[in-house]
Amino acid sequence: MDDLARHADDLRLLPPSCGPVRLVGVDGHAGSGKSTFAARLATALGGAPVLRLDDLATHEELFAWTGRLRDQVLLPLARGAAGRYLPYDWTRRRFGPARTLEPAPVILVEGVGAGRREVRPWLAALCWMELDRETSWERGRRRDGAGLTEFWDGWTAAEERHFAGDPSRPYADVLVHQRPRGYAWSAGPRAAAGPHRGITHRSGGAAPC
Repeated sequence: MDDLARHADDLRLLPPSCGPVRLVGVDGHAGSGKSTFAARLATALGGAPVLRLDDLATHEELFAWTGRLRDQVLLPLARGAAGRYLPYDWTRRRFGPARTLEPAPVILVEGVGAGRREVRPWLAALCWMELDRETSWERGRRRDGAGLTEFWDGWTAAEERHFAGDPSRPYADVLVHQRPRGYAWSAGPRAAAGPHRGITHRSGGAAPC
């Protein structure tokens, strides 16, 4: 966790990207380990809030959640106010009671599509989970069990269409590689895009966490 903590320090040094907040996207294929990684990174950041994009998507709108994200979260945070969104209940197929997302130095936005073109202008940095889609999807199917096979069939087709038209990886600042113990970070395709994008530089590049 020491190396992960140093990466967290680098994220804190980035300029704010959404009002007073540094929004950090965690993107990758479904089943690639985004949620686990985001939880560990949030802990290293001292309990940073994590916004799960699964809470904004629905069965009918797997990727058509950008309006809700903008209106309920991004615009309020940009004003320095709290976001307030209605998380979707995937069992009851309806939105639940409102949740509040207070401004914080760093907020993680975790989910497939966190680095899409409508979201990137609001991000201070984008992390991409470096695991191929076939391996990721197989992990996700094993995790969720046979009862969700039909959902996964629909999901993989939708995800493939999404990334074909709106890829995230080319814009990633960091590629996150899961290891048997922890993670390794390496510079992403966008790492050289500007002076504030050297997230892996101070920690020595690809370092196990």
